[in-house]
Order: sequence, then structure tokens, then C-alpha cells
Amino acid sequence: MIVKNAFFVTLIWVVLGTASAPAQERDVENIVAQKVQPILPQNGKGGGVAVAVRMDGKTAFFNYGFANDARNQRVAADSIFNLGSVGKLFATTLLAQAVKQGQLSLDDSVAKYVTELQRGGDIRRVTLGQLASHTSGLPRVPQQYEKWHRGEYTWADFVRFLNSWKADPKHEPGRQYLYSNAAMLLLRVALERRFNTRFAVLMKERITGPLGMNSTALPLPRDLLGRAVQGYGANGRPIGPPGQESGTFKWPGAGQIYSSARDMATFLAANMGELPDHRPMENAMALAQQGVFQVNPHFNQGLAWQDVSAGNLSIIDKNGGLPNTSTYIGFAPQQKLGVVILCNRGNQHATGIGRQILHALAQDQSEPSNEGAGPDVDTD
Repeated sequence: MIVKNAFFVTLIWVVLGTASAPAQERDVENIVAQKVQPILPQNGKGGGVAVAVRMDGKTAFFNYGFANDARNQRVAADSIFNLGSVGKLFATTLLAQAVKQGQLSLDDSVAKYVTELQRGGDIRRVTLGQLASHTSGLPRVPQQYEKWHRGEYTWADFVRFLNSWKADPKHEPGRQYLYSNAAMLLLRVALERRFNTRFAVLMKERITGPLGMNSTALPLPRDLLGRAVQGYGANGRPIGPPGQESGTFKWPGAGQIYSSARDMATFLAANMGELPDHRPMENAMALAQQGVFQVNPHFNQGLAWQDVSAGNLSIIDKNGGLPNTSTYIGFAPQQKLGVVILCNRGNQHATGIGRQILHALAQDQSEPSNEGAGPDVDTD
């Protein structure tokens, strides 16, 4: 009760299946409140957290703290957050859908669709599947390769980098895991070229529209900006205006995706195979979740999704982080448990918190895995 009063937690149960006992509901609330406390600002200001828990075929929303201190707006299930790298799942879901429909192959060269790259070198050996599974060999961001480059990357800059890129002998395409924002952004462009449609439109037509995810967009339209949270740094100071796109790459469609806990709970339920009216999409999602590269015995990389195991629990998840946001989505398929965490403060270990919640809900006493957790702040 102390945690609840201190951080203005609100709880809403949305029944999508059979109802659970009130005692179980209180147990879930207590677990979430305990686990998220370390990523809440101690003085109650400088950010908050929206959590969605999927359990027994229904979803619970838990909201803590402030979406915007200056406006005295508290976090709600419909508050809109920058997803950071969790947004990569939309590109890989689109890719998996296209594979299932026979419209392209994971083994297709990216240069087949992004024709500017046919003048390049090693980039011509990179496939769509390698881009989606962080096995292309491309660096996290171009600046790691072009150390002389200053500032952001335009499309022309990006093409120049890709065509001049030479694979590191230790990072040959398809031979290793090397997390890459550059690769995932190139995948977006390849999908745009294949379907002659902007990525944001593809996402809406093929994923968010059919699922009724009306608070998910790239970039945020004006009618959703009023629900966008203020982003804060780890010190609780505001960073940029709500809804601002940021990152290394600067051309239309290269920014981050925004969404709410309510929308991401729907996306989570679909990925868990619990929305029977969307079986074709769920089949594509299942393909994206399948491990295509074994990093180590406890970590298999799928198409953006990662499959990590600890103790008796296997978790499929994805995380994200920027200086002003920390995000996580994950589920334990055998136990049919899932969680979404959206925090409007950077440098918060949302991955660890999400996995702790899943272990606690599953009553698994083992220490959650640290595999694939990555840095707390990415550079999308």
C-alpha cells in the first residue's frame, strides 16, 4: 500500500478470458509494484512507468508516476511512449508476413531491393534475414565504422557508408551476432522498396490497423501528440519535447515508433497467439520469434526477438533504450505469461525488471538471464 500511494499507481483489469480470483489479482499487483520500484524516481517526479501484464487470457494495466511533471499528467494505459528498439519488432513482423505470403525470402540479398547497393562490395552479400537477426556484420551505427563522420546521417550518407563498408574478418555476414541499428533501418528501406510503400503505411495497413492499435505511429501525428509523454534523463531532467524524433538517421521514416501500453498489450497478445481472429498474422509472428542464430546455449536470436533461458523459464523478448526512454516487451510462451514495460526515463533497466516480473509470476526462483539485455541506452 505504501508503494501504491507514493507513486500514484492505477490498476485496470481488462477481461479477455475467464476471470481470476481477486487474491490472484492482488498478488500480480504486488509483484509489479515491488519490481518496478527501482526504476521509479525517488521523489515521485521526473518520469513514470506504464506496465501491462498478460495472464490467463486477460490483460492488467498498472500505471505509476508522471507522464509530464510540468502539466501534472500522470501515466495512463493510453499514454504514448517512444518505443526505442522495441519498435524493431514491427519491421521484422512485416518481413515475416511477406515471407509467409511468398512475397520475398529471408535469403534475398538486400541489394535486390535497395538497388543503390548493387554498386557496393560486401553489402551485396547481406541478406534480409541477416539484417533482421543481427547477423549481417554491420556495426551498431555507421559512426563506429566511419569514425571521421560528424553529425547525423542522411540517406545519401547512409548509402555511401553501406557501399564502402567492408566486413570485419571476425564479423562476416551470417557468421556471428552483432547488434545493429543500421541493419534494422536498412531492413525498413528494403521493405519499402519491395512494396513501393512507405514503412509507416505498411505498418498501419498490415499490423496496427488490423489489430486496432490506433495509438501506434511513425512519426506521431498531431492528434496523438497530446498523449505523448515527456521524456526524462536518468537524472529526471526533461529531454526534448514530447513526441520528438531523435537518433542517428535523418530521412522520412527513419525515426522511432511511438505507442501506448494498451496498444502494445494487444501486440503482445497477438504474439502470444491469443487473438484467434488474427491467425495469419500470428503465424507470421511465430516465424519472427523462431531462433535463427544460436548466440550461446542460453540465447537464440530470432528476427529481432530474442529467446533467452534461465532455470526452467524460457522468455521471448525485446528491449529498447534511449536517453529519454526505457522499454521492454516479453513473454514466457509455455506459461502463457507476458509483460510490457514503458518508462519515460532513460538509463532504466527495463529488461531486468521485465524478466523479474515474468519469473515471479511463473513462480520460478532462478535468477533471470542477462543475455541480450544490451546497453541501457541505445542509439537508434
